[in-house]
Amino acid sequence: MDTPPPTVAPVVEDRTVAILSYITIIGFIVAIVMHGSKKTQLGSYHLRQVLGLIVTGVGFGLCVIVLAFIPFIGWLAIMVGWLSLLVCVIMGLIAAASGQMKPVPVLGEHYQKWFTGAFA
Repeated sequence: MDTPPPTVAPVVEDRTVAILSYITIIGFIVAIVMHGSKKTQLGSYHLRQVLGLIVTGVGFGLCVIVLAFIPFIGWLAIMVGWLSLLVCVIMGLIAAASGQMKPVPVLGEHYQKWFTGAFA
């Protein structure tokens, strides 16, 4: 009787790093410290995704300075931009919680390329 080999589930600590990275900047820093002691592929993947989201958020935050002075259209662009970033964070958090290495929409694949050496 051959029994199929057990499926390999990600280590709980691996998911913890991935999940923590999406929860505020402090969570991101704690996840980096935890990842430093035990590097995992899932942790590295999601740390790069969050680093990309942080860089995108800072870049968009600089654009907000200009957009804030444009009535209605600028304000709408600001709301859509921040809402889009929030949706990306939530989708990344869901992927991290389920143990998947799924990129965030639109720029997720680029984040992996841009930050290839980060957290390796």
